[in-house]
Amino acid sequence: MNRLPVLILSALAMLHASAIAVAGSIAYVPNEKSGTLTLIDTESDQVLGAMPAGAKPRGIAASRDGKRLYVSDQLNNALLVVDLESRKVRLKIDLGESPEGVSISPDGKWVVAASEVSNGVAFVDTATESKAFTIKTQGKNPEHAVFSPDGRWLYVSAEEADTVDVIDVQKREQVALIKVARRPRGIAFTPDGTRAYVACELDSTVFAIAVPEHRVLAAIKAGQFSNGVTMRPDGQRVYVSNGREGTVSVIDTKENRIIETVPVGQRPWNMAITPDGKKLYVANGRSNNVSVIDTDTNRKLRDIAVGEAPWGVVIP
Repeated sequence: MNRLPVLILSALAMLHASAIAVAGSIAYVPNEKSGTLTLIDTESDQVLGAMPAGAKPRGIAASRDGKRLYVSDQLNNALLVVDLESRKVRLKIDLGESPEGVSISPDGKWVVAASEVSNGVAFVDTATESKAFTIKTQGKNPEHAVFSPDGRWLYVSAEEADTVDVIDVQKREQVALIKVARRPRGIAFTPDGTRAYVACELDSTVFAIAVPEHRVLAAIKAGQFSNGVTMRPDGQRVYVSNGREGTVSVIDTKENRIIETVPVGQRPWNMAITPDGKKLYVANGRSNNVSVIDTDTNRKLRDIAVGEAPWGVVIP
């Protein structure tokens, strides 16, 4: 029997499988209790696998070139640098106590991590891959630190506060404090940087903030225990996870009102949206899965099983 056709067919099958595996962008999900990152193909919504990521991975951000992930390892007080080509942790950078939310500056120069116990934000220089300095926050137990689109401001939320800390990145100091409500959590900016949206968990309210003046424009009542916040790339919609009721609120940013509420899993936390804005991925911490929402119809498409206690999602 001539084995050549069989070999050719096998090779074609492997190429087809490979094409399926990389058909879309990859969503990366840190699983707190599993100590892993789950990889999801956003085209097929199939799980591609998982890789080790420290003892308790939480905050996650991607480098601007899409070659690295930065993951906070809370139990080891470290920032992990994950090489996406090899899919391995390449470096551990010591940070302050209990790092949580992670974000990267628009120019890719800085990665920041909010450190809960030390009440500060650690700045890591991506060129030297070392911690450069820490800026203290007035809010206790900071959880998220998010850059404005122009990189000028860093907004910081803290669990034991009712305010948002505003850090001037160039001055390396806090320059304003915005009164919101109890336990501010997720933060997202509109693409033009004129507004920020902050979810306050204990008051189940989302605040729209005028960034140039650092003042509140609107208070939007959301679902119970509003938490994670994600902006659609066109800035027309902002999505808020509601932890207690297991839903996502869809807010029209033009009118600052909720236009839809989408049921997801248990304890939805942090989220990410595909670059084209078509699909939203929601980490459900108590369901051990990720819900996928069609943003055109505002309907849940499916749930994807991941590791234990997923904290968030990033899509480079």
